[in-house]
Amino acid sequence: MEIAQSTSTIAVNNTQAPAESQSAVSSDFETFLRMLTAQMNNQDPLNPVESTDFATQLATFSGVEQAVLTNDLLRGLSLQLGVSGLAAWVGKEVRAPAPVYFDGAPVTLHPNPAATSTAGEIVVRDAGGAVVQRLASPATTDPVQWDGVGSNGDRLPNGVYSFAFVSLRDGQTLGENPVETYSTVKEVQSTGGQTSLVMDGGIVILSGDVTALRNAS
Repeated sequence: MEIAQSTSTIAVNNTQAPAESQSAVSSDFETFLRMLTAQMNNQDPLNPVESTDFATQLATFSGVEQAVLTNDLLRGLSLQLGVSGLAAWVGKEVRAPAPVYFDGAPVTLHPNPAATSTAGEIVVRDAGGAVVQRLASPATTDPVQWDGVGSNGDRLPNGVYSFAFVSLRDGQTLGENPVETYSTVKEVQSTGGQTSLVMDGGIVILSGDVTALRNAS
């Protein structure tokens, strides 16, 4: 199966975490020096602190400072590698418990009913969270096709919709779980220390929420 070439870009938003960490380390070092000076000024003249102890304290703080800066560097490299590694996902379809953009084509739903449920109901909500449809469904993990046609026979307008599966047993509600759907990855982003994916319709999901990946159909 051929995959259409995507012209989407991979955006990396640089954060200020390393600069903020360096500023915090500098501030902590100044505080440490003030405390060390106060310790020297207020030490017992009959039992002064050995100079080697001061040197040890300085060496210890210097080691902590280097460890903090190293962690910041590794964190930045990890984010960059994470984005680069997900670059191959652009143009492919990923499955996640997230909303999907409906453009008139049927949407394949992947329910996740409770293990003890005997029946269920698929609840469809629009972008504003309003319920626009309720569909009876067996308690199964088998894929379900949603054609976007309302109870009056008219097709629902294009837009973002989310789906949930309400698990039932003997007429009692056991709980509600989000339904997983497939959507095409348009862009990979790194923001605030997290890698996210921009999908059809501008929907943004975390890369960690993805449960499956496939070539675009």
